[in-house]
Amino acid sequence: MDLFRKKPLSAPISTEANNLSKTLGAFDLTTLGVGAIIGTGIFVMTGVAAAEHAGPGLVLSFVLAGFACVLSALCYSEFASTLPVSGSAYAYSYVAFGELLAWILGWDLVLEYGVAAAAVSSGWSGYFQGLLDGFGLHLPTALSGAYNADKGTIINLPAVIIILLISYLLTRGIKETARFNTIMVVIKLSVVLLFIVTGVFYVKPENWTPFMPFGFHGVVNGAATVFFAYIGFDAISTAAEEVKRPQRDLPIGIISSLAICTVLYIAVSLVLTGIVPYQLLNVTDPVSFALRYVDQNMIAGLISVGAIAGMTTVLLVLLFGQSRLLFAISRDGLLPQALSKISAKTHTPVRSTWMVGGIIALLTGFVPLDRLANLTSIGTLFAFLVVSLGIIALRYTHPNLKRGFTVPWVPFIPLLSAAACGYLMYNLGSETWTGFFIWLFIGMLIYAFYGYRSSKLNKNN
Repeated sequence: MDLFRKKPLSAPISTEANNLSKTLGAFDLTTLGVGAIIGTGIFVMTGVAAAEHAGPGLVLSFVLAGFACVLSALCYSEFASTLPVSGSAYAYSYVAFGELLAWILGWDLVLEYGVAAAAVSSGWSGYFQGLLDGFGLHLPTALSGAYNADKGTIINLPAVIIILLISYLLTRGIKETARFNTIMVVIKLSVVLLFIVTGVFYVKPENWTPFMPFGFHGVVNGAATVFFAYIGFDAISTAAEEVKRPQRDLPIGIISSLAICTVLYIAVSLVLTGIVPYQLLNVTDPVSFALRYVDQNMIAGLISVGAIAGMTTVLLVLLFGQSRLLFAISRDGLLPQALSKISAKTHTPVRSTWMVGGIIALLTGFVPLDRLANLTSIGTLFAFLVVSLGIIALRYTHPNLKRGFTVPWVPFIPLLSAAACGYLMYNLGSETWTGFFIWLFIGMLIYAFYGYRSSKLNKNN
């Protein structure tokens, strides 16, 4: 029983039946990354992280999380340029460590994308309903949130609708998806810059004192919490088979999107905590709240529009990444192969896209997800940790493999990346770890009773 059988590098994915359309370039990948990274992290998580964990030291939380991401991004860039296949960390682990760890990582990424998309769509619904309230329109209470008998809510209808609309867009083709994403990214970047330029005139340096009210431990906890925001460049690598020049464009897209977003996160957190005392930021719309706090209500309204655009692109990229991940796992036989069928008309995995959209719509519509957001952070960190170690493994087992991008100072950089991710994982709560292990246990049962026997590698032996 070979649980660590590896995918051979001698059979590249380009030789397999694959009708995905290769239309994406470096600019498209960068906007996909920015689309996934700039969203809930800025418009929602900044307030909670400042109020409960880091205070004004939130800026250091983003620096720490960004540092861990830069190291991981270098490792992702080498893998993506060397093995330009759908599936991201799952596919890389299949080659570096074998099938069992690849399945564990793939199942972990299913959790990461799924919970993130459900949580973000709930946040999108909150901002959208706030916008409607501004026009005097109000949804019936029963349709305004996930099931909660005390509040009288039954279904979060706006969240369900946006998930289904984005799923439909994804089935129309990658070119149309990328074009829509670019438009939304331009809108939200304009709004973020508007907040920074406006807010800087209302900064009071005394609000930055004390800078670390919860100590450095609070800064680290804040970094682990806001890591939720940094899953974008992982999603970029899932698009590898739809990129025109993957060896060149994937590293550019991964590194440039991370650099842009980290700078913006640091700037926003500085301005935000400079405008409002951190104790007051435990709100669902901290950026808009900060502008209302200084009586800039009109600009606060524009920020809400930008937040809606921002979270729309996050959902777009998350659902895109999830569908491509299921496509890759299914193609390897570890999940039913119906999920890897490609539409001859739109060149997209329609079945996996609608499956993802349907499940997430049900989750976000009926299940309160407030306490599950950290599962996204632990899933992301685990993926980054394994990919970092995978660079060392692949350098050892395939030293002469042609690489489009190479991580410098191996094994020092990958080990530092893995250590940084492991440290942030350690600082997540016990409830998060319990949920993570329960999810992995369910995944191991699926692999034992279905995946191992159905694997294409098993049939080829």
